[in-house]
Amino acid sequence: MITAKDIMETNIICVNPDTEIPRAVELLLNNHINGVPVVNEREELVGLLCQSDLIFQQKEMPVPPIFTILDSIFPLFSSKKIDEEFKKLSATKVEQAMVSDPVTVEAHTPVSEIASLMVEKHFHTLPVVDGKKLLGVIGKEDILKTLIPKE
Repeated sequence: MITAKDIMETNIICVNPDTEIPRAVELLLNNHINGVPVVNEREELVGLLCQSDLIFQQKEMPVPPIFTILDSIFPLFSSKKIDEEFKKLSATKVEQAMVSDPVTVEAHTPVSEIASLMVEKHFHTLPVVDGKKLLGVIGKEDILKTLIPKE
């Protein structure tokens, strides 16, 4: 059975929470990767920054639907959601745009389970961890490589 340990990339390109957004974009584009793990000073995974998190910055801020009753204004969705969207739209550092609790897999996770996660949840990048320690990264290409017969 092929596991995460067998296909993960261990030469990992990482950023830290204080990395500037333009630098993170350069890393993604120059290395042709969809996502990059965010690690703290102890090399522990604290988040994941994906292309979609950065593309989010290019969308327009939604105007929340409101209704009025007796001259009072009531939003139809929570201000917490608006605050989160505004924070992502205005991000200048990775910490403000990253997913802070990313889905991860362990070294012994079977490739079939990793493939299911990627397909069902639309993930392109999955960090491989041991506790909080980042061991490697698996991208969709790593899964595809398992389909090539070994000679």
